[in-house]
Amino acid sequence: MIHNIRYRIFVYADEDEEKLINALHNLLPTAEVNREIAEGFDEKPITILSGRIDKNRDIKNFVEKLTNTPQFDKNSFIDNLSRKMDDNGNLFLRFSKEYAYEDELKIIDSGDSIHLKLKIAAFPAKKKIAIDVIKNNL
Repeated sequence: MIHNIRYRIFVYADEDEEKLINALHNLLPTAEVNREIAEGFDEKPITILSGRIDKNRDIKNFVEKLTNTPQFDKNSFIDNLSRKMDDNGNLFLRFSKEYAYEDELKIIDSGDSIHLKLKIAAFPAKKKIAIDVIKNNL
């Protein structure tokens, strides 16, 4: 159902990078982290943690964890697919950092979050087809 998962976290100057890496590993245990330093609007450094998961086993484990978490509402998730997906079948999800610290998954729409981009296995890679793939596999 998913080809790969790309992830990105912005670590601000007042945040603990190791704590955020642990939160990421609560979502994606095998995630290897790449670091990039950028400058924020206030000229304070921001560390960007990013990477990609390609292994089917790791992707399957993530999907199982997501769909089995108490906060997961399948109907709401499906209802929101259209606005969280681009025309090329990429699904964009944001997870609360605070919940991830506690090894919980909570999808949020805004705020400080862990950003995931899921490339849905749809052929051709179109939004409608990708949405159907997700609906048929949840």
